[in-house]
Amino acid sequence: MSVDNKKTQIFELLSTLDALKHLKRTGWIHFDVPQPETVSGHMYRMAILAMTLSGEDSSLDAMRCVKMALVHDIGEAIVGDITPRCGVSEAEKFKLEEDAVLRIASFVPATLGNEWEALWREYEAAETPEAKAVKQLDKFDMIAQAFSYEQKYGLDLSEFFNSTTNAFSTEPFISWNNELRERRTNWSSDNKKE
Repeated sequence: MSVDNKKTQIFELLSTLDALKHLKRTGWIHFDVPQPETVSGHMYRMAILAMTLSGEDSSLDAMRCVKMALVHDIGEAIVGDITPRCGVSEAEKFKLEEDAVLRIASFVPATLGNEWEALWREYEAAETPEAKAVKQLDKFDMIAQAFSYEQKYGLDLSEFFNSTTNAFSTEPFISWNNELRERRTNWSSDNKKE
């Protein structure tokens, strides 16, 4: 059994995490959302929601989903939050994020760094049940946040709902999505009456 003697580069890791704590999500900036959430806020809420998946679908490895949620956007600490509106191709975005994830993974012992890289690659490939669940969780968190901003700031963030119409294919995401959209429709109807 080999021992991984490499020490954590704690200050590089802290700097990375600090960047995520302060990096505002680009999609909300494009829509002039006041005080938009940060990437780390998004990842944290996804991780908490991922913990609920153990009760929703016992076939999923919920802790793997939690870990995946916590690393799926970690590369953005270096490359920023690249959205389709940024004019960067999917291939270029993947390469930029891959390089960033590899760099960040080098800040921790190899065993852990390899796990972070593997989780990120699994998420990107979206082939395992856990990766598919976390991909749907990512989209659900986005529209839940969009609805919250609509309610709080009176914005129309329909574009986020339109872009995720067919994003949910398994439970509990189908049910969560349906309930969220129903709540949004009811809220919109109530606001038009006033």
